[in-house]
Amino acid sequence: MNISVVPQPDANRRLFILGIRGIPGGHGGFETFAEHLSLFLVGRGWAVSVYCQQDNAAPGAPIHEEEWCGVTRIVVPVVRAGSAGSIEFDWKCIRHVRHQRGTRLVLGYNTGCLIPLLRLGPDRIIVNMDGIEWKRAKWSRPVRAWFWLNEWIAAWAGTRLVADHPEIAGHLAHRVRRSKVSMIPYGAPEILDAPVEPLDGFGLHPDGYFISVCRIEPENSILTLVRAFSRRRRGVNLVIVGRFEADNSYHGAVMAAASAEVRFVGAIYDHEILNSLRFHARAYCHGHTVGGTNPSLVEALGAGNAVLAQDNRFNRWTADTGQFFFQDEESCAALIGEIIENDLAVLRARVAARHRFIEQFQLRSIHAAYERILRGTGNGGRRRSLPTAFTSVP
Repeated sequence: MNISVVPQPDANRRLFILGIRGIPGGHGGFETFAEHLSLFLVGRGWAVSVYCQQDNAAPGAPIHEEEWCGVTRIVVPVVRAGSAGSIEFDWKCIRHVRHQRGTRLVLGYNTGCLIPLLRLGPDRIIVNMDGIEWKRAKWSRPVRAWFWLNEWIAAWAGTRLVADHPEIAGHLAHRVRRSKVSMIPYGAPEILDAPVEPLDGFGLHPDGYFISVCRIEPENSILTLVRAFSRRRRGVNLVIVGRFEADNSYHGAVMAAASAEVRFVGAIYDHEILNSLRFHARAYCHGHTVGGTNPSLVEALGAGNAVLAQDNRFNRWTADTGQFFFQDEESCAALIGEIIENDLAVLRARVAARHRFIEQFQLRSIHAAYERILRGTGNGGRRRSLPTAFTSVP
């Protein structure tokens, strides 16, 4: 009888991912990123464990492990709800991972004050610093102060920091030495085709609508987009994908400003439906004013969308040239009209989107850059060079 023996990864190929609610992804960009990266690394011979939050747990419920597609899900029961539950979850994860050997990848810094506890052990700590959360207008001053403090602590505590955008990397270089920061953007699967049938459920047809996929918040300029679109009859639809709450005044203002051609379809987590909605849209609308390489914008580029984006340094770098950038409601309304009328400009923008995606946001290149960082620091050796597209801050 022939017995196949699968070699066990050594400590240099063992990874623990913290800072997200869990995988498979269904809550946000970090979860989807962690899912894709985990599967890539498992295929490369890594042992990957991801901490996953179990809500509404009974007091005293034990941490346990589950297997998912070759990835170990470390399921952490949480009793509390909301922000208190997130802190409880992060605290339990930190306590648990301290007794494990392997590299730690922490996604985000919302509870960065806990990361120094990991420095008590010999293993390295990679921190993806996400966006500049403390600058978001939606947070109160105490909450913004909390994020600001945690950003500083996480930047100090991490062995290596990852920024998803050159502007974020430059920001972090004011916190730590430049050589400690590497820039690796988010990636996304490329969408080369998608079925038309999912559009039927929304009463839409290909090339007959604009789409926006985001949280409905002031810094995402949704009210500006809706007002600009609703100034006159357009002959096409604006589809807003995102969760609305009845008691949110900003959400109420957005809905009140909408013409009959604006469709509010709620949050959609089905990737196949989202892929179809993106792929067949006339253009993707992106109003984000704060943050780094936003995953939703990258996904739009991967779908070959023409992009209508708020004009700022974050979006300019991500979408690059050939797209449509607005400064205010007036310019946004004018560009919406141009996108509807000018087929050639839309075609050029779609070609530019494909080119930019291939140049900068393909998943395999991004995952390979992460593996180089993880391998270069996991054994305590000298940092290895990254692919030329993703380098340390100059």
